Amino acid sequence: MEFFVKSGSAEKQKTGCLILGVFASRKLSPQAQLVDELSDGHLSGILRRGDMEGKLGQTLLLHSVPNTNCDRILLVGCGKEREFSVSNYQKVSKKVIAILDETGTTDAMSCLNNLNIKSQDLYWKIRFGIEAANDTLYRFDQLKSKKSESRRPLRKLTFLIDSRADLPQSEVAIKQAEAISKGQGLTKDLANLPGNICHPTYLAEQAEALAEQYEHFSVDVLDESELKEMGAGAFVSVAQGSEQPGKMIAMEYMAGAKDEKPLVFVGKGITFDTGGISLKPGAAMDEMKFDMGGAASVFGLMKAVAEMELPINVVGFVAAAENMPASNATRPGDVVTTLSGQTVEILNTDAEGRLVLCDALTYVEKYNPEIVIDIATLTGAVIIALGHQASGLMSNNNPLAHEIENASDMAHDRVWRLPIWDEYHDQLKSNFADFSNLGGRPAGTITAACFLSKFTKKYRWAHLDIAGTAWRSGSKKGATGRPVPLLSQIVLNRVNKS
Repeated sequence: MEFFVKSGSAEKQKTGCLILGVFASRKLSPQAQLVDELSDGHLSGILRRGDMEGKLGQTLLLHSVPNTNCDRILLVGCGKEREFSVSNYQKVSKKVIAILDETGTTDAMSCLNNLNIKSQDLYWKIRFGIEAANDTLYRFDQLKSKKSESRRPLRKLTFLIDSRADLPQSEVAIKQAEAISKGQGLTKDLANLPGNICHPTYLAEQAEALAEQYEHFSVDVLDESELKEMGAGAFVSVAQGSEQPGKMIAMEYMAGAKDEKPLVFVGKGITFDTGGISLKPGAAMDEMKFDMGGAASVFGLMKAVAEMELPINVVGFVAAAENMPASNATRPGDVVTTLSGQTVEILNTDAEGRLVLCDALTYVEKYNPEIVIDIATLTGAVIIALGHQASGLMSNNNPLAHEIENASDMAHDRVWRLPIWDEYHDQLKSNFADFSNLGGRPAGTITAACFLSKFTKKYRWAHLDIAGTAWRSGSKKGATGRPVPLLSQIVLNRVNKS
């Protein structure tokens, strides 16, 4: 779908469908009032008859409204005017797009971006509207023999703005929102693919395809044999149980100054996680194809950054492996030597994400990074702590943690910070190695981050546990594309500061 902006007054527009807001207690928004006056009170008359109250999410599709040039007008309930928030704006935006797509509207014009949302300017309202629209229209049907096709799909959405002076920032919002949406789309596609298709070699091929598509983009792939020779014993301990060879994939987007330190994003890419010898229960094990959600989000970020053509240096690094039980798989109790030289007692082979990440976090020291952020579907414990609303954030650097929290508020892709105090490290003690890979049930998300922190002492680092936010279960099972908006905002904020 294509997105546009246009300046003008709502009552003068010619479009397939004009989208107008109505607040609770049947209060027309300012744009709806203009149309109501032109139509000799047609809209207010409908509201007085009780056809619509303006409750959040209510919709009413009108045809042949007098004196207008619109084929249809869609009234959208926005709830109480004082409580109209970013979340509510996103909800009604998604509802609108779904209705327009179902009813065969091919082009529409939205006035919802003119509504007041606390602390949000026009840029954000247009960006959030586009991201919501693309999220609603996303379909994963690549593997179905019969594709689902709309009768007359929505092809064009125009955002109506008051002043021509706002056109430049609106155009920027469209470009950046579309880039981030494309990144989210790639993240969803990769995460939704099953493990028999999306394995480490497949991910390496997708990285090489990005390098062919974009300028300033290059890829380096390290295979399992190279990593074994290099001494990445933790990574190899996970990968060796599978016939699919593990790989570390470095995607380098270098459009900034040559002496500029890169922002490095490291993604956990367990393309399928059986738990290894510490086998998972069978129920919902199919969802373990989503255990490469961190890697998928790094791919999405790299695509978004390249699409926006940002003048910055960014490295996306993916540790990709499959965790399988086999005769040569790692056993509980085995001790391995990591790339850093530290030794780890593996108490549970299902705590494998931290093992592939720790060697990746050591490897990326070579970039002399400005910051390093790893993204991983690391612990079920984070779902117990935070549910499916926020990703867990842990960091060894307060300014970096604050930077991420600020970006999460801006992008409305939320995080919540948890501590990694020294006391938690005691849970990782081992009688047979420098430390173990498991800290027990208490504070499981925190002790996992404590483990990773042992490999990040040479740079500013943060860890995002996205096990609760990377995908949905149930009837709407599928990847969410998070935290691509957050990661993209972190990079955008860096660019805007320079």
